[in-house]
Amino acid sequence: MRRWAFRRLRLDYPRAGRSGVRRWLPSWRQIGLLFLFCVGSLTGFLGYIYWQTQIPENLNEFATQQDNVYYWADGTEMARTGPVNRQDIALEKIPEKVQWAVLAAENANFYSDSGVSPSGLMRAVSKMVTGGDTQGGSTITQQYVKNAYLNQRQTLSRKLTEMFIAIKLDNKMSKEDILEGYLNTSWFGRGTYGIQRAANAYYGKNVSELNVSEGAFLASLLKGAGSFDPAISAKNRARAVERWEWVLDRMVEIGELSAEERAKYTKFPEPKEPPKQVGLSGQVGYLVDTARAYVSSHTDISDADFDLGGYQIHTTFEKPKVEALAKAVEKAQSRLDPKKNANDKYVRVGAASVAPDGRIAALYGGPDYLKQGFNDANASNVPAGTAFTPFVYAAALRDGVLRERGGARTPVSPESVYNGDDKVAVTTPEGPYWDRSGKIVRGENDGGKSWGQVSLRKAVEDSINTPMIQLGMDVGLDRVRRASVDAGLLPTSFGVPRVPGFSLGTATPSAIRMASAYGTFVADGMHAQPYSVTSLKLNGDAVELEKERPDRAFSPQVAEQVDEALKGAVAQGSARQAATVAPGAGGKTGTAQDGKSAWYVGYTRDMSTAVSLSRLHPKTQELLPLKGMTGASGLGEAGGTVPGAVGGDYPIDIWTDYIGSVRGSS
Repeated sequence: MRRWAFRRLRLDYPRAGRSGVRRWLPSWRQIGLLFLFCVGSLTGFLGYIYWQTQIPENLNEFATQQDNVYYWADGTEMARTGPVNRQDIALEKIPEKVQWAVLAAENANFYSDSGVSPSGLMRAVSKMVTGGDTQGGSTITQQYVKNAYLNQRQTLSRKLTEMFIAIKLDNKMSKEDILEGYLNTSWFGRGTYGIQRAANAYYGKNVSELNVSEGAFLASLLKGAGSFDPAISAKNRARAVERWEWVLDRMVEIGELSAEERAKYTKFPEPKEPPKQVGLSGQVGYLVDTARAYVSSHTDISDADFDLGGYQIHTTFEKPKVEALAKAVEKAQSRLDPKKNANDKYVRVGAASVAPDGRIAALYGGPDYLKQGFNDANASNVPAGTAFTPFVYAAALRDGVLRERGGARTPVSPESVYNGDDKVAVTTPEGPYWDRSGKIVRGENDGGKSWGQVSLRKAVEDSINTPMIQLGMDVGLDRVRRASVDAGLLPTSFGVPRVPGFSLGTATPSAIRMASAYGTFVADGMHAQPYSVTSLKLNGDAVELEKERPDRAFSPQVAEQVDEALKGAVAQGSARQAATVAPGAGGKTGTAQDGKSAWYVGYTRDMSTAVSLSRLHPKTQELLPLKGMTGASGLGEAGGTVPGAVGGDYPIDIWTDYIGSVRGSS
């Protein structure tokens, strides 16, 4: 009883000595105490939340993920990969007046505030309480926190968390770092995050090239890009012009733009039309995959880091050559009629152009990357056929031959004579070569033709099989393999046991590697590894790329001798069809002995191009015969025509159309 009396005396509520309504009305003192209690409680509550709120250790994955941008050899954009069209840029590379255009539009006192706007926060809270829009009232620091650490939901709890993180972030980070982060994570419309990609999307230039007028327009987009992009509607344009003018006037008001300079900008800086989405369709996807693989194998960048984006990959690919090569393949394939002829189904073409220094200028990977992701230019399942024989010839010229057991190796020359007759027996230093069935192995020429005694040079020029089979045995198949690897083929291309037929191309190199290896003969015997990337940057900063130095595969004399034979093949031999568009070129046709592949590899002084033809069953992944293809005369290995044989004229037709187009446009 006494305790209750004490409490009544202390609180004096209900108020003693009062009656009626006045007994229940608090005094001014009680109201003041209640106010102080509420303020204290709220302060304590907010202080507790502030103490509990921590700056997240990691940025949102969405805030750090960027696109990777691939460029053609001429510097124009080829493709962007990644789910987000973003490219970070250092604040120092953004013109100061463009920075101030953003600050004038969004947060003029950014450099002096504490990271939050109390009045703006109260407005946002009141709108949430009354059910209104909670957007607005945020400083740039708060907006950056929302972009980088939180989400876009407008709730009271999220808004409070945003405010407290912003206060702590303002104490931890410099204003410059916060502004840089904000400009790199903000949405500007047209699928772009960050002011660098926005500058490209709206004006086709880097942000460093923007003037203050263009910067004022981009700043306008931060209020809501969907409402201010002039390309969307006339109403949008009117809003954009009004906002642009306001931003410039606001810059004058805060002292960051003189009235004289403001007077220069009376015409709205019309942005360009929205760029077409650059995808991976057609050949672009094959090019991107090739460049991506090169980056992976020539840097220590992990796949996970690369996928976070921000890289600019400058490639060696020349757009005119890529387009010309694709057109040449399409023209050849237009002769096929898979609906009427079953032998025209499942045709695959791989092609690549490689410069003597290793630069991959063009490739054809398939009909469309989005329809066929497998890159036929880099496929290693198509036998080289007799397009392999120049490496046998080069090995012989370099290493000589061994014809007697225990004897010395004997040098050979282009004029060394071999038996070019059909069905001639293959021999070893021990005698005839017997197969597993107990029969002597005999070489076969294309069309069963016998040539008599021929020089090695003529055997290469006219693609005569029997001398090449015997030459490979005399050199030693291990040495032939080594010479082809030195020229540029990969060791993994040789999966078949080395038997006499090895010299006629059982190896399965890619078109890229075949083109590169033939280029060794043009480069005086020096082989440069093929490459598809010239430079790599991360957000504008150079990243080191490992690059192999050229290696000597053959002496200049050997390279010249092989080059002369291959030029002879074009001038008067098996590849003379190519002479019509490229006099002085070298090249070699090639067909597999089982008729399941056909090649042409040809070169000029500045470029080597390989074209492979095969038919691959989509389910079994087995090669099918080329015989019987529509419109295929089947260029014989001796330069003659064997109707319907193996479709061997398709690769050389593609090469001649391609080279003719490239030369005609240069």
